[in-house]
Amino acid sequence: MPICSEIAVQTAHLSKSYHIYDTPRDRLWQMLSRGKKHFYREFWALQDVSLELRKGETVGIIGRNGTGKSTLLQLICGTLSATSGSLQSHGRVAALLELGSGFNHEFTGRENVYMNGAVLGLSHAEIEARFAEITDFANIGDFIDQPTKTYSSGMLVRLAFAVAVCVQPDILIVDEALAVGDASFQFKCLNRLEALTQQGTTLLFVSHDMGMVKRFCNRVIYLREGKVRASGSPEEMAELYLLEMRDEQRRWASGGTVPVAPKPFLAKQGGSPLARMKAILLPPALPTLTACTRALCMAKPSSCRPSA
Repeated sequence: MPICSEIAVQTAHLSKSYHIYDTPRDRLWQMLSRGKKHFYREFWALQDVSLELRKGETVGIIGRNGTGKSTLLQLICGTLSATSGSLQSHGRVAALLELGSGFNHEFTGRENVYMNGAVLGLSHAEIEARFAEITDFANIGDFIDQPTKTYSSGMLVRLAFAVAVCVQPDILIVDEALAVGDASFQFKCLNRLEALTQQGTTLLFVSHDMGMVKRFCNRVIYLREGKVRASGSPEEMAELYLLEMRDEQRRWASGGTVPVAPKPFLAKQGGSPLARMKAILLPPALPTLTACTRALCMAKPSSCRPSA
């Protein structure tokens, strides 16, 4: 079997830039100048990202807010166009990018199910065949025939997730959607995601919950300032991320006076992840009282002699 048939998503030097205008007047001048002069500042939300995702792989994407995670997902979904670079995806893509995305809030839940199914390329008959499964998974009862503007955030996520997983996507993208649901719904979702990955679905999973990332993902990509900071096992990347977040908190608490050295790639160091984390987080052990006393006696023997 050719290697390319196992690739679900592949990007090469993918970048996304936005034009930042200081005033509305600058935007007008930019239109009139016809590109001869720039009246804007460039902001690179994503820069030179190259990655390869295989079919059936579960990949986590982590990083602090504003590092380009959602931008990368929207590029893969096709809702954004890249400034430069290339992207190829193979198969049907379903996404949960933000709360209520893709829903018309004036439509009922039933109407939104059919609309989203059509957007994903399903025929009316295919949606009809899956409708009972979708409503059973969402478990929102009679609200399926009410406008979604009357739904709570939990109900919106339930219905959106049910549509995404019941259409059998080849690539499923989840951007922090599970953070809204309760524990019971999260457990049901995780079980369904595991079943999908076993059937060959590629999963892109964005979360700030490192416990869920380590439990669920095969590989993790750590984004920082729009670039790939590191890529590797979930344990290593979660460790690196948490250490750098701790250092940023220290820098913020000290008003920028505490210098913080960049962390090396922990995967290149020996020992287990837990041992390396203890070595970094914990200070060197202090000498015991017995050791101090022995050293003092060796330096001044007379001071340790018992008095007459």
